[in-house]
This record gives sequence, C-alpha cells and structure tokens, in this order.
Amino acid sequence: MVIKVYIASSSGSTAIKKQQQDVLGFLEANKIEFEEKDIAANEENRKWMRENVPEESRPASGNPLPPRIFNDSRYLGDYEAFFEARENNAVYAFLGLTAPPGSKEAEALAKQEA
Repeated sequence: MVIKVYIASSSGSTAIKKQQQDVLGFLEANKIEFEEKDIAANEENRKWMRENVPEESRPASGNPLPPRIFNDSRYLGDYEAFFEARENNAVYAFLGLTAPPGSKEAEALAKQEA
C-alpha cells in the first residue's frame, strides 16, 4: 500500500500551495511513507488523478484540484477530508493505515475498544 498525494508544483493559488504543504508536512512529520505526484510537471499524473477522482467528489464545474490523496489506486479524499480526519485524530484510519502505538489515534482507538 502506497499513499499517493497528487499536487501541483506550479499552482498560482496560494490556498492550494498551503494545503499541499500542510498534507505533505504532516505526512513527513509523522514519518508516513508517501509518493508525491506532480500534476503540473507530468501529464500522465494529471490524467490519472482526474480519471480516478470519483464523480461524487468532483467539483460542480471544472476539474478536481490538488491536493488529492490516494492509497494505491483507492481514492481517499481531498484536503477537506484530510483536515477533518486530522482534527479528529483519525488520519491513519483515513489513509487506510494502522496507527502506530503511542499515537493519539492509537490511544483513542484503545479507549473505544476498552
């Protein structure tokens, strides 16, 4: 299982840049392995991302914008979904990964199961 984050290295939007940095920074800080896929520099990445974002997760008009997060080819969500998972200490579950022992998420799961 590989976490893939689709980003645009040359986005003109400061909001998109900030969201991308937020997602990548969190994954790096928590030592979660991921692949960064640039849709601005690689047409194949752009095409793949656009084709694999489910219909219900697409904007009303235009193409889906980065950052978009996948686990292998399974779509996980956009920045809003990631942010909500992070606020709820549920990022590992969102990513389809097991929370490491001692993490807030693992402790919260242990309390639920007890």
